[in-house]
Parts: sequence; structure tokens; C-alpha cells
Amino acid sequence: MIDYVPTICPYCGCGCGMYLVVKEGRIVGVEPWKEHPVSEGKLCPKGRNSYEFLYSHDRLKKPLVRRGDRLVEGSWEDALRRVVNEFRDTSPEDFGILASGKTTNEESYVLQKFGRVVIGTNNIDYCARFCHATTVGGLGPTLGSGVMASSVLDYELPDCFLIAGVNVQETFPAIARRIKRAKERGAKIIVIDPRKTLTAKLYADIHLQLFPGTDVALINGMMRVILDEGLENGEFIEKRTKGFEELKEYLLSIDLKEVEETTNVSLDEIKKAAETYAGAKTGSILYDEGITEYTTGAEKITALADLALLTGHVGKPGAGVNPMRGQINGEGTGDMGCFPVFYPGFKPLTEQTFEFFRDVWNVESIPEKAGKTVMEMLEDCKKLYIVGFNPMVSAPHVTRVKELLEQKEFVVVQDIFLTETAALADVVLPSAAWGEKMGTHTWTDRRVQLVRKAVDPPGEAIPDWQIICRLAEMMGYGDHFEYKSPRDIFEEIRRCVPQYRGISYERLEKSSGGIQWPCPSEDHPGTSTMFVERFNTPDGFGHFGVVQYRPPAELPDNEYPFMLTTGRVIFHYHTGTMTRRTERLSNEVPTGFAVIHPENAEELGIMDGDEILLVSRRGRVKTFARVSNEVARGLIFMPFHFAERAANILTNPVLAPTKMPEFKLCAVRIEREGS
Repeated sequence: MIDYVPTICPYCGCGCGMYLVVKEGRIVGVEPWKEHPVSEGKLCPKGRNSYEFLYSHDRLKKPLVRRGDRLVEGSWEDALRRVVNEFRDTSPEDFGILASGKTTNEESYVLQKFGRVVIGTNNIDYCARFCHATTVGGLGPTLGSGVMASSVLDYELPDCFLIAGVNVQETFPAIARRIKRAKERGAKIIVIDPRKTLTAKLYADIHLQLFPGTDVALINGMMRVILDEGLENGEFIEKRTKGFEELKEYLLSIDLKEVEETTNVSLDEIKKAAETYAGAKTGSILYDEGITEYTTGAEKITALADLALLTGHVGKPGAGVNPMRGQINGEGTGDMGCFPVFYPGFKPLTEQTFEFFRDVWNVESIPEKAGKTVMEMLEDCKKLYIVGFNPMVSAPHVTRVKELLEQKEFVVVQDIFLTETAALADVVLPSAAWGEKMGTHTWTDRRVQLVRKAVDPPGEAIPDWQIICRLAEMMGYGDHFEYKSPRDIFEEIRRCVPQYRGISYERLEKSSGGIQWPCPSEDHPGTSTMFVERFNTPDGFGHFGVVQYRPPAELPDNEYPFMLTTGRVIFHYHTGTMTRRTERLSNEVPTGFAVIHPENAEELGIMDGDEILLVSRRGRVKTFARVSNEVARGLIFMPFHFAERAANILTNPVLAPTKMPEFKLCAVRIEREGS
């Protein structure tokens, strides 16, 4: 007998629907979910091969416990007992939790509750620190919320897209399909990116191929043109914003010729882009890591918000300033409170918040002091509980990360494979993967959907929420974690997270496309477009912010004359833990590479496919040259999915005020093997 189990793809933030084909307790294929509104019966290469990693020969099936210099299989009882003994014998200040953007909402919620109720710490953070921490810093003060403002279903409506620092075609294919339709109907596409990405090649009417990191100067230049030509939306500015005069005064003081020189984009192109975006009826800004992963990331995002407010391209279907989250639950894990400065529902560290959660969780005290972020925990905490996070590939300056993990008193990793991080742990706990458990995720446009269990996990692996609850019980807090199912946990989430209050499993089971929060009541349809009448700021107005251009933290010099930037390719997902264990995907791009401009390659005597050495102030990586004019002279691009050719050995751990590392630009030199 064959079963068809409806679920949602485990890759990227689009939220595409599919059916898992199950025969005799094993997933044997994927079929399209034609009625699903996001994917419309279509899947990208990752989606079509989404289940194969589940059957990799090296799935974790039993707990592993370190004996000397080896990890050996042990029983759950022995492994959990050792974990509990270590967790009890530590202070909240010295304990850190690294959460995941891949676990379900229910698991993320239970994990942060474990940290706060059982351990008594706010030292909990997740992968958004490495991709969208600056979004909160940029959109919080301006619009009042760092979330995607519109629905992916509405991306056929705008007549202009400004796509900044995101290769939509390769990283969000379902969204790219809608942008393509909009373009076919006449929409203009502006791409801001230092690379000639596939998105730029396929869709861009205007490609602003700027000098890396100069986005603030470019956007300020566009806004100056808009003011000079009287293209601002005066009515919107007057009715719905504050701070315009201060921004105007600053913009009128900048020198457009200097903008041209700083960005390496001609003034004619800047004017053309400004006129196109300002002249649109509905303009949409999409951005991602190419904007966020800088020490100046929050400033770039503030400038994008200024541009949208200046032109009134906010509060309409498909419009707004839209951060694109690459993890399947990159939005939801944050919603659940896996932040050092927010409780669930983005409730800040205030007495009102503490009183609410003390009551709901039935505890006398919870931590009130702001916790540590990812990099701070790696540096400072003595004991770490790492769930579905692989900093040995994803963190900057990987060599230093390895040193820090080896120095810890105790590290627990909970995952589906023995990742590069798990290999350094003292205890490894095997968890169930997507397709092997029930729960919800929240995709990039705030779309909450069910992921369903199709098969049992292998061996003794169990869902993350069950592991966390067992630990809590063994530490004397079982009464606070008496959940029988993910549904029980979600009912508590509805009570604690106002944005989710009207969403229930019953509603999600009847829905083919999920429900977008905020959804305040069960008769509410969900919110596809944010900020229609007011912003989420305390006074309801959009607030302009004046931001001046600052260069990236590390620029080329005589010793390191090249700029390195990093990113994704369509066949792989983040640290490669799942896609590199999927034969069809791995065969497409089996290992890492470095893209080099033809003129630079010729000057250095490098041929396409040659093995080269990239060297930064932090390390050295051997990789293969790919000669292409996709990059400008002096720029090198590396995908970050490959542990054996890890781009993050080279990247700069310097932090933004939001504690975001500067992944997207560092200085390197090229050496030939043997030189």
C-alpha cells in the first residue's frame, strides 16, 4: 500500500508544498501538491530530492558519549544522566544554548523555555544572528518590526522590484517564479549586487553592480535624486512618517559625484534606478544576506526603509521592505523566543513580560538580564547545549571556533548527523528529522504551516522536543514540561505569542497554504500585508533614519589585494548537512570553488579548474578556481556550503552593534599551490 503524506519542503524559506510517497514505512518519492498556493505543483532541485538525506548511512541512531578521545555509542539513560549531571553543575551565566532555524516551532519554544525555567538563563540564540540580526536593528526603529511585510503570493503585483543582496533565482526559486511573471507583465527589476548573479542575468532591467559594502552610499544617492526631481510621495510622508526634514537636510548635503566614485556605479544608472523605483505604482524591496551580513548591515536596512517610506511603497499587497529568510524556520524560531533579549512573541525584557511568563509557566522567577549572543557564548560560556546548529561551518573564523569548542568544559550536540560540530562534543543526542515528526514551521512571509510525520525516525532517534522534555523531567521540572504531543505545545504557544493566537492545528489541517501571522483570533484570516494603516512603532508612524556611509571593516591592501564575498548555490543548503548527503544534489556541485574574474586569473596565470590557495588574516583554504566575469575585477566569490573548503575559515569575526559578524566581505590574497 502506498500513502501520500502532505507536508512542506525542508529547504529555504519559501514554504513549498509536496506529498511524500510512503511505501512499507519508507519514503520512496515526492509528488507535487498542485493545489498548494506557494509552489503550485512545482519544486526546485532541492525540493524534488528532499527526502534522500533521511536514508544516509551515517544517520545518528543512538546516543554517543565521549570516552577519552573517542565518541562511542551508549544508552539514552547513560547519555542523559551525564548531561543532567553536567547541566546541574553550572551557573546560568556560564551556560549557553544555540538553537536552530530547522527545528519546529514547538521544539524551539520548548528549548527556550528549558533555558529560562530549568537553567535560569537568557543565553539563547540561533542562526538568525548570522543572517538577520541586523534586520531587527534596521527595521525595528523605522517600521517597528523586522519581518517580511507582504505575502509571497502577492509578488506578481508590483510593477517594480528592488532586489538587494539576494540571488532570488537560486535561493528562493518559488518567489523568483512570481517575479518572472510580474516582469512578463511589464514590471521593472532593479538588482543591487556586486556579482552578476543568475537573478541579475535573467531579470535585471537595471543592474547596479556596486563596490561591495557601499549600499548605504548608493541608496542615499538614489534618495537624493528622488528629492532633486520631486519624486517623493509627499502625502504619504506627511500622513504616515516622522523625521523627514532631518533626512532631507542630510541628503541635500551629499555629493552625488562622490556617491558615484564610492560605489563605482555611474550617476546615470543611479538616476535611472531612482526614477524607476519612485515612479512605480507599487514598489517592492527584497533583500537578504548580501545586505545584512556587514558591520554596517543595520544601516543598510535603515536606508532601504527610508527609501520605501520616501516613496510610499509600504502597506500595499506585494510592497514594502521584505527580508528573505533562508532557513525553513528562520522566522519561527525567533517568534518562539530563541533570542537573548526577547521572550516568545518578541516580548522585551520588561517587568510586564516577566510577570506574564512567571504566571504562564507557573514559576517564581525567570531570568531578567539580557543574555549572550552566539559569538559571545562561543567565547565565554563554559558549557553549551547545541541543537541543530553547526558553527564549525557556519560561524566566521572557523579555526578559532574549533579552539573555543575544544576548550569548553562540556558540549552537548543534538542533531541528525555527526556534523563537524557534533564531532567535537562530549555527548551527541540523535534527533528525529523532518518527515519523521509532526509540528509547525513559520516561513519567510510569516506563513505558519504544518509539517507532518511520514515515517518513523531511525534506530533510537526521537524528536527534539521529547529529548528536551526528558532532560527537564530528570532535572526536576517535569511538571512544567508535561506535553503529550506537539499539538499540546502549540496550544501553549498560542497563549504566549499574541501573533499566533488565532492559529490552531485544526485550522492548519484544513488549510492548503497555511496562515500568516498576526492572526489574533480564530475567525481572523491571517495578515498578508503588514503596515496597511499603521506601523508597529509605539506611535504608529514610520520613522526615517539618517545613515551615513561607512566602509566595511576590512578592505583590500597590498598584502591582501582581493575582496572575498560568500553566498549560496541552488543545489545546496547552508552547511551542506542534508544536501551533501543527497547524491543527485551533491553530484551537481560536489565541492567548493572560488569565482575569479578572467583578467585577474590571466594576470596570475590561473586557468579554470586550477587548484589555488586563498589566504586571509585568519586562515588558508585550498579550493578550485572558476574563471568567470560573474564577479568584477578584484572580487572573489565562494559558496559557504563545503566544510572541506570552508569559506568561513577566511571570514572576519568582527561584530556589528547587533553582534552580526561581517561574513560578506574580507580581504584575501591568492596563492598558487606550491608557491
